[in-house]
Amino acid sequence: MTKKLELTLACGDYEIIRPLKEGVVRPDGIELNILTGADSATRHWRFLRNGEYDVAECSASSYIAARDRDMPFRALPVFPHRRFRHGFIFTNTSKGITKPTDLIGKKVGVKFYLVTATLWLRGILEHEYGVPHQSIEWFAELDEDISFTPPPGVKLTRLPDDKSVEAMLAEGELDAVLHPDIIDPIVQRDPRVGRLFPDYKAEEQVYFERTGIFPIMHVLGLKQELVEKYPWVVPNLYQAFDEAKNIAMKRMRNPRLVPLAWYQEAWDEQERLLGPDPWEYGLSDANRHNFETLVGYSYEQGLIGRRIPLDELFLPVSQGRKRGKFRT
Repeated sequence: MTKKLELTLACGDYEIIRPLKEGVVRPDGIELNILTGADSATRHWRFLRNGEYDVAECSASSYIAARDRDMPFRALPVFPHRRFRHGFIFTNTSKGITKPTDLIGKKVGVKFYLVTATLWLRGILEHEYGVPHQSIEWFAELDEDISFTPPPGVKLTRLPDDKSVEAMLAEGELDAVLHPDIIDPIVQRDPRVGRLFPDYKAEEQVYFERTGIFPIMHVLGLKQELVEKYPWVVPNLYQAFDEAKNIAMKRMRNPRLVPLAWYQEAWDEQERLLGPDPWEYGLSDANRHNFETLVGYSYEQGLIGRRIPLDELFLPVSQGRKRGKFRT
């Protein structure tokens, strides 16, 4: 029996990954050891700083910056995580911040500066609402996934270990926070903290109607040495991830699986507003526009030295036209 190539994959514990995790889908010639225990920030650090995994779900913004610095990582156009971001701008309710331009000149906390959610939000605030990213004083809680020097004109302070942007926001030390997660004061219904956009869903729908963008957060990263030694891994992994997602999407159409009273209505609404597969992989026109926008934000904000073409960021996964199916 031919021995399969053993690879370690670190990723989130998503439904669209479940068929891979449970062995329903197996990439041809590959045995995956799938690790889902690490949170996103830890996983990205361990992959990009330490190279601990062969394959890993990875911050899109950090990956773009890593490629700009010729770090030894590549990526597949597999996007395990997307999220609209308008609902992740949190404000101290005593500061009188009621519209985006009120953020100009304010002290704003972030988990860390390169995090993809924050890059999207800085770009959206600048392009959609007229809030220049350099008009804000930034405070970062964590260090970055890769070595990073703030660009000229960016006011960025790294907070000490005993400081949390969430606590500082509630206490009024910060005026606002852009965060990848729902922060504790919101979960705990702390009246000192609110959202910039109370009806963020409506704001996000308008944004999608105008731009066609359902923001990509993460890509599937690979060590460059793996790609160089085993180039066949690239299409085989891509096909497996795509098959797993398709199986999961069919499974999730069953409203019995989820303990939500109006789950079917939510599914139908997503399909009506975002189309039949808003989680699609590959470099379709929509995904190109999506990711090129993110690359553009990285360049405009001084995080990379040039607008990197997508063909340099993503490995080719095509097997040729009308190929990939066996005849019976």
